[in-house]
Amino acid sequence: MNPTSLATLYIPSPTVSAFQVGPLTIRFYALCILAGIVVAVWLTGRRLTARGGQPGVIFDITMWAVPFGIAGGRLYHVITSPELYFLPGKNPWDALKIWDGGMGIWGAIALGLLGAYIGCRRHQVSFSALIDAAAPGLLIAQGLGRWGNWFNNELYGEPTTVPWKLQIHQMDFSTGQAHVDSSGTPVVLGYFQPTFLYESLWCLAAAGLLLFLDKKFRLGAGSVFALYVVLYTSGRFVFELLRSDYANTILGLRVNTWVSGLLLLAGVVAFLTLRRKKRSTVEPSSSAPASNSPIESTERNLK
Repeated sequence: MNPTSLATLYIPSPTVSAFQVGPLTIRFYALCILAGIVVAVWLTGRRLTARGGQPGVIFDITMWAVPFGIAGGRLYHVITSPELYFLPGKNPWDALKIWDGGMGIWGAIALGLLGAYIGCRRHQVSFSALIDAAAPGLLIAQGLGRWGNWFNNELYGEPTTVPWKLQIHQMDFSTGQAHVDSSGTPVVLGYFQPTFLYESLWCLAAAGLLLFLDKKFRLGAGSVFALYVVLYTSGRFVFELLRSDYANTILGLRVNTWVSGLLLLAGVVAFLTLRRKKRSTVEPSSSAPASNSPIESTERNLK
């Protein structure tokens, strides 16, 4: 393939981000997030059962974790970008329109963990077992959720001419359609680095690596989740540096860049601490009596 042909290659973006079902507007962004949640719950349920959890208990915990996570994700977005909703000329009620996009993963995880903790307490499930079981599924959910940004024509980097450049349209989010010119052709803003795709592929690859490492080394006792934090934030730190879409900054760096870096350090410290603690823990005798407690059984399997 000659250079001229390479220059004409690009990744197309949709010109439609929503469709109507009767009076309802269905956003592809929401469908991508929903698909991620479904896969994450399914995988987490399988892994939690293998760790001694009761079959089906994951659905009870999910009823707490998901609403908390959605609320946390939106709250983080609004807090870190208040000018989008509360400056003169803006409509504060738009802050509640989750379906238009705008979710912060850090808020989603923070409040999602709180909801999961409440669910674990109510259903007598080990919280450390739950978050270890959930870690790979969270990465897959984040990877799938990024395709909602593709439908919205958002989360892209600097202009580029690479063969995998991403075509971005000027979207009207109120209609879920791309703006068109006088000839009816969708308006193209340009071609940019597909940072949404980079992050999606990173999340899916990290999920596979996490599943492999957990199976091979039996990490357990919170170490799987700590490693999830390390893997995700290391990639997210880089992708934030590549992004060119609007974001608030601190000392010239995007807010999410700072958060990613700090959480990366915290994840490394937590992982090393938990692994050191596991190595120093004396394994229980094989003659120890069996326990019928789901919490004790789960934690014993994690050691």
